[in-house]
Amino acid sequence: MTAEGHLLFSVASLIMAHKLQVTPELAQGDWLHLVPGALLGALLPDIDHPSSLPGRLLRIFSLPISKLCGHRGFTHSLLAWLLLMLSCYQWIPVQWPIPNDLIHAFLLGYLSHLVADMLTPSGVPFLWPLPQRFCFPIIRGKNSKRSERFIAIVLTVCACLLPTGYHFDFYSQVESVIKYIQNQLDIRFPT
Repeated sequence: MTAEGHLLFSVASLIMAHKLQVTPELAQGDWLHLVPGALLGALLPDIDHPSSLPGRLLRIFSLPISKLCGHRGFTHSLLAWLLLMLSCYQWIPVQWPIPNDLIHAFLLGYLSHLVADMLTPSGVPFLWPLPQRFCFPIIRGKNSKRSERFIAIVLTVCACLLPTGYHFDFYSQVESVIKYIQNQLDIRFPT
């Protein structure tokens, strides 16, 4: 996927997350924080590729990461996203005036990059260091740039058509999924 595709996909994801009110910060955040945060987050996973935009700008980090993990390795995993989230909330000094809505948008942009790369045939090692790659290969071949734009536009239109005030209770949904998994485990492996 191209940098342009990732940027478009992150903005579409941001509009969707804003309309669905995934978090209060994304629902009520300042667009002057949300958009740059999502755009930066959408580019960061490609720091593992020295010829990418973040790879060229941060070559001192890009080269070692590329040598250790290769492209679409560690930086394209859930573990990298979780470590990034942890570092955003634990290691950023309190004196730095970084707004929460910018951090949420940054993390969303990063996650949107992973989801967008899952749409390509090579997928991503979402559960790195396990070698299994996750993909839903709907973007392929010579017209991949057109496909990227089309998917981003469709996602943006769908987000814009969501009714105002639609509330997607993300935390309740996650809690329901966890309870379901626990119930299934209890059924299959009674104690």
